[in-house]
Amino acid sequence: MDRFATLNLFLRIVDRGSFTAAAADCGISRPVATAAIKTLEQRLGTRLLHRSTRHVRPTEEGATYYRRCVAILADLEDADRGASGAVAGLLRAHVIGRLARMILLPALPDFMTRHPALTVHLGEGERFVDLVREGVDCVVRAGSLSDSDMIVRPLGVMEEVTLASPTYLAQHGMPASPDDLDAEISQKGCTSG
Repeated sequence: MDRFATLNLFLRIVDRGSFTAAAADCGISRPVATAAIKTLEQRLGTRLLHRSTRHVRPTEEGATYYRRCVAILADLEDADRGASGAVAGLLRAHVIGRLARMILLPALPDFMTRHPALTVHLGEGERFVDLVREGVDCVVRAGSLSDSDMIVRPLGVMEEVTLASPTYLAQHGMPASPDDLDAEISQKGCTSG
């Protein structure tokens, strides 16, 4: 394994807290991952990871090394992208279903044509996604972010509108506010849907 691949593996092990998950993410076997980290630790002359049967976490030296490696690899990847203009690798993303169906999936074929060296694994659903534990690179959601530890970038604004059919308006009249709808539903025993 070259140094770049080993550093990527080390970062993935710390992020995932697991040799097995990190090895799978990198497309190698667990024994190969273990041997690569052992060689890295020998080369550096220090232990980088505390290992237990259920979890892996960095030592103090490992945490320092991790932070430096994140910065170095980010700079290297940025330099590579700037030189080639190409986006490559594996992107694991998770998107709310309606955003996936209405916005993302229709635009995906053109995006993939422009970036043929990129592989996208797309998950869809409303559930909370633990990016680190599940190995997900990004999550696309609507609304406010409750977890302040995450890095957020707005992608756009979607306006919401309330619509009524002509039949509804003919039967019930024009509501002055959304509260009028709630009152109407309560009085008539209607259900929304």
